[in-house]
Amino acid sequence: MKQGGRLFYMGAGTSGRLGIVDASECPPTYGVPQGMVIGIIAGGDKAIRKAVEFAEDDIKQGWKDLQKHKITKKDVVIGIAASGSTPYVIGAIEACNKENITTACIVCNKGSNVSKVARHKIEIVVGPEFVTGSTRMKSGTAQKLALNMISTSVMIKLGKVKGNKMVDMQLSNNKLVDRGTNMVAKELNVSYKKANELLMKYGSVRKAVDSVKK
Repeated sequence: MKQGGRLFYMGAGTSGRLGIVDASECPPTYGVPQGMVIGIIAGGDKAIRKAVEFAEDDIKQGWKDLQKHKITKKDVVIGIAASGSTPYVIGAIEACNKENITTACIVCNKGSNVSKVARHKIEIVVGPEFVTGSTRMKSGTAQKLALNMISTSVMIKLGKVKGNKMVDMQLSNNKLVDRGTNMVAKELNVSYKKANELLMKYGSVRKAVDSVKK
């Protein structure tokens, strides 16, 4: 990603929606460009709100969806599948492997078909769901935690966090403006008013602080 690569999450149903949620939160939280982290769901965007019948059963569609984004060898593709048997995800990972694109997976069954094809596997075995087959429950929660850890650690390694502060966050509401102002005030030891002026002028905590320290 430091060389221009992107992170793709791919899944169907709940797994696909979780990938989209994590991807969509990266730009406002860390100030990265839209399209640096991308979530793709079987059935397309309409499947985010409403299930698309049999979308996950098309073994070729995942690779077609990736090609729409002009995927390259610099990119990383993580397949998300609670059962570890989703054809949409398996097909996409197999195609990526053939193109020497780095692949990984997040699954909730040991030794699944998805794990067998992904080069890097994350297997979180949570056991049977309280409601049989409803993987939005334990499996979905575990997958969300894994996605949080992946995107957070990636953003830290990319330098988008200073200490434990989101210094590149987008100032998209009053709460974040207030948070950013307090961060600038503390870092520069200036008044809240002065910090707010700097923040509004430069548009981010990092730029506001650097403008004074440089």
